[in-house]
Amino acid sequence: MDYVAVRRALHQIPELGFEEVETQAFLLDQIKQLPQERVQIKKWKTGLLVRVAGTHPTKVIGFRTDIDALPIKENTGYSFQSKNVGNMHACGHDFHMTIALGALEDVVLHPVKEDVLFIFQPAEEGPGGALPIMASSEFQNWKPDSIFALHVSPEFPAGTVATREGILFANTSELFIDFFGKGGHAASPHLTHDTIVAASHFVVGLQTIVARRVNPLHSAVLTIGKISGGTKQNIIAEHARVEGTIRTLDQETMKAIKADIERHVQAVETAYQCRGEIDYGANYYQVFNRKEYVDPFIQFCRQNKYPLELCDEGMAGEDFGYFLRDFPGFMFWLGVGKTANLHSADFKPDEAALAQGVKVVSTYIREGF
Repeated sequence: MDYVAVRRALHQIPELGFEEVETQAFLLDQIKQLPQERVQIKKWKTGLLVRVAGTHPTKVIGFRTDIDALPIKENTGYSFQSKNVGNMHACGHDFHMTIALGALEDVVLHPVKEDVLFIFQPAEEGPGGALPIMASSEFQNWKPDSIFALHVSPEFPAGTVATREGILFANTSELFIDFFGKGGHAASPHLTHDTIVAASHFVVGLQTIVARRVNPLHSAVLTIGKISGGTKQNIIAEHARVEGTIRTLDQETMKAIKADIERHVQAVETAYQCRGEIDYGANYYQVFNRKEYVDPFIQFCRQNKYPLELCDEGMAGEDFGYFLRDFPGFMFWLGVGKTANLHSADFKPDEAALAQGVKVVSTYIREGF
């Protein structure tokens, strides 16, 4: 398999969560080019489950990749940039899929002892594909005994593996709050209930939650990334919307922050005579690497002299955390060299990491479990 060619083909067809129709077709085409004697394939919505029979199986090893893209207009200057203008693989899921396909090819052509389940999961970027695919009959009939996954990172040199025991990714929650008031003419503010003013005071008030309500020893992030409202400069807005994200390293802090947000909404409702509605959107569970599974992987990397770094936990979110909540396993970062950050229109990962990713995944399936 030409990993670079596969990655570039996938990069050109980015699709949003649960819209990955062309992506699914491409993946199926690649998989069906392999010998099929030991391969079983099940579709689930726009995703795929692919099981490869082992030679003398005693368990099922799971490897999960995400397949969706982001609503970002690409600015890489690639000759193979996105054909779906406005969508982009800006989080490296084109890399993740390519590595999964490469590892799948390896265990098909060079049989391993155990059964291996490759999970091509839609909608990681939202609204969240992990929980529904885990609940599906397709997955339940083939569910693994253990599972692992990777995520690319520009924080490490291309091909470097980085991981740690314990929390790797944070608990995350989306945050959408709508304020409804009474609109009217800008010249008669006393006859209105201004939602722009209400939302503005709300956003300022939120800044005290992490600063004054969260234990300084418990990491947390509360970011408002978007605020919108109104239709014209001389009309007082009857509706305003605030959008953001919450990230914590423990579940109790997440609950406490949400409780404080709700108190702030109630205060704004009273002070500005507006009605507030809260939607927490997609909530992702922390990615927690179990010691008894990640430590052998770390030793495996050292023994094989793969570039390895023990990293700190981070505030990124990943719905792979739900898999690790229910099945033992781990996740690791794969370095893709210095480039723009994940979720950037300029994200250009080093393709030299592809072959290393395939080698690490396929060899660990063969030797590590």
